[in-house]
Amino acid sequence: MDLQLDKCTATAALSAEARQVHVYVLRTFAATGRAPSRADLRRVAADRGCDPAMVLTELAERDVVAVDARGELRAAYPFSPTPTAIQVTWDGGPTVYAMCAVDALGMSAMLDRPVTITATEPDTGNAVTVHVDGDRADWTPASAVVFAGATDDSCCPSVDRTCGAINFFTTSEAAGDWASRHPDVSGAVLDRATALAQAVAEFGAML
Repeated sequence: MDLQLDKCTATAALSAEARQVHVYVLRTFAATGRAPSRADLRRVAADRGCDPAMVLTELAERDVVAVDARGELRAAYPFSPTPTAIQVTWDGGPTVYAMCAVDALGMSAMLDRPVTITATEPDTGNAVTVHVDGDRADWTPASAVVFAGATDDSCCPSVDRTCGAINFFTTSEAAGDWASRHPDVSGAVLDRATALAQAVAEFGAML
């Protein structure tokens, strides 16, 4: 069930100008743990000879970022500008937040460095920790899985349609119980290898 591979396709389809701004956004998150401001994005676009409004519109339409009514970032997959239940850290780096479980699993391949993911299971608060190094990962507990879900509103950006429904769970049973309590979400339980493979496919070449 490939809910995530569209981001890889969308990134590859960006214009050269939009791609430059997109890389700037991702590198800013990786360096600081924070989102660049709307003013920062406009300046960077203008410095590259781009029309800032057109570039930001293209990034949003391709759903590689999402912006709020003021034009500030509210998503820059795999990074979240605001705290989520999924934190990612690495040696010498900031603490960042992932938009969803698959996004978190893809950060190591994207950044080309080992990372540690610390997540809490929805509803229960039980902890899931994953140490990821590229396409290898060590999961605690060993029974942990990812539930990859989405709402039926296909016109919405990923931040509204899928991100809240792609989470870490301590067991497949816990994931199934959560899904049964959320009939508005359709999806499937991904085993550890499948979840990691999808994440690497989506984010590994993004930078």
